[in-house]
Amino acid sequence: MPGLTRLFDIIDYQSEKYPLKHFISDKKDGKWINYSTEDAKSIIDKFSLGLLKLGINPGDKIAIISPNRTEWNFVDLGILQTGCIDVPIYPNIAVHEYEYIFNDAEIKYAFVSNEDLYQKISSLKSKVKSLIEIYSFDKLEGKKHWSEILDLADELNRDKLNQIKEGIKPTDLATIIYTSGTTGTQKGVMLSHNNILSNVNSIQQIMPINNTHRVISFLPICHIFERTAVYYYMKIGASIYYAESIDKVGENIREIKPNYFTTVPRLLEKIYERIMDVGRNLKQPKQAIFGWAVNLANHFHPKGKTNWFYDLRLWAARKIVFSKWLEALGGEVKGIISGAAALQPRLGRIFTAAGINIVEGYGLTETSPVITCNRFEDFYIGTVGFPIPDVQVKLDPDTGEILTKGPNVMLGYYNKPEEAKAAIDNEGWFHTGDVGIWIDNKYLKITDRLKEIFKLSGGKFVSPLPIENKMKESPFIRNIMIIGENQKFCAALVVPEFDFIKKWCEKKSVKDYLQKGISCSEAVKERIWKEIQHYNKRFSHIEQIKKFELVDKDWTVESDELTPTLKLKRRVILKKYQNLIDKIYSEQSTTNNIN
Repeated sequence: MPGLTRLFDIIDYQSEKYPLKHFISDKKDGKWINYSTEDAKSIIDKFSLGLLKLGINPGDKIAIISPNRTEWNFVDLGILQTGCIDVPIYPNIAVHEYEYIFNDAEIKYAFVSNEDLYQKISSLKSKVKSLIEIYSFDKLEGKKHWSEILDLADELNRDKLNQIKEGIKPTDLATIIYTSGTTGTQKGVMLSHNNILSNVNSIQQIMPINNTHRVISFLPICHIFERTAVYYYMKIGASIYYAESIDKVGENIREIKPNYFTTVPRLLEKIYERIMDVGRNLKQPKQAIFGWAVNLANHFHPKGKTNWFYDLRLWAARKIVFSKWLEALGGEVKGIISGAAALQPRLGRIFTAAGINIVEGYGLTETSPVITCNRFEDFYIGTVGFPIPDVQVKLDPDTGEILTKGPNVMLGYYNKPEEAKAAIDNEGWFHTGDVGIWIDNKYLKITDRLKEIFKLSGGKFVSPLPIENKMKESPFIRNIMIIGENQKFCAALVVPEFDFIKKWCEKKSVKDYLQKGISCSEAVKERIWKEIQHYNKRFSHIEQIKKFELVDKDWTVESDELTPTLKLKRRVILKKYQNLIDKIYSEQSTTNNIN
């Protein structure tokens, strides 16, 4: 059995232990293209040999900018085999962010997916002195195609490649992943082969996925959450299918019929919203039965501890209602792993009760990424579970900050040694910046971000995250940011759930939104204020929202209000909506923002 101590060893490991006919697949021109383990191994080796012929040297930095596709893995593992460092980058960030990353990492070669990305990176050539060439995965007229590297492969360099591979240590730097976080400061997280593989090995001990299962991947593989998951799938021999796009995930899921997949809460929220929309349009008595089933599921015990009478009713609900939910997810889903942001406990309860088992985990890019995770057989909905094997967690006794230590903790921040020293103390504890509490002395619950907690002018501290997560349970609210630093009271900027509200307006014969727009409709404002008042009851007086303003556009990654992992860029939002904030806190503003 070959040793598995470096990331590129994973393909030899699978070839020896779980050789697959359908190792990795994606869809091109309407057809699924499947690669066997041996196909992939041959392509990866050719790519490495081609890079050597091109003249690369160990330690060179090579960027990959592409949505999920098989070429991503071929290039990734091919780069790592040569001792080069790969730098995966999101395909939807701004050009100035690419410029910063390329210059900071001194990128020599870039592999991009399509014409749009080729043009963006090509525009940087005069600004990035280190950049030699750009290759595309799509065939573009007059542009270099990635297969040209394969054509350069020279078997005479095989011994050189093997020598380089043998010299790569598990502790060597494998990848630099740039993360902007919510502050907007870009930092290159340096992860070694061992950092990521230690996480893969820990996950393997707690997850039930094996070589008989199919998985579908649609979260960005450039993010460490999905990337580590894919390495895990490779190690245990699960067949991997890449979705065509986020828009086609539902269609691809029904085609592939996956057993497991990872996701983020926003996608689950969208699935739930579509299901609820269908339920509301049912005719009686089907609508009543649907409502009964959802209400029953909403009372599912957070640890799954139900009684025989509840179980009997749940059995009936699953037969009559929830079986259709499973069919919409391909009919063979055994489990879903959610991460990257907080999952609404309500969604966790309802989906798990419906027989779609969801477990939530927690981690950061700096920790490769998983720190804690619920297990399918041992969970507490509303928490992020307990530490994975080989990882330690403790809470700072003064601030409640989550500290962690283990082989998964990063090597440091590229070109930022002082920031790395500030993040990892002398005893090796990484300071996450997140605040948490223990539930039942076992399960970790994230309560906020240290940097996001603010103080009102009266001296009281407010944690915005729990308030925002609760408010987003409303079908009328797509997104929300709590504000109030150095002010007398808490307020909010609210992104309406535009599609849902349009249907609500039509049903209620509300007409003013047609002329004014949803964000200026008095009826919509009054309805959302009613929602806010409902959820306000869950919080103390100082945490309650006293005023709010609606924004007229969704917050997205492209418009720069969200990070690629869909977290709020609070500084950006505060600056962009300063006029609305001034309106909220002006003396003329009414107490509940309803004019």
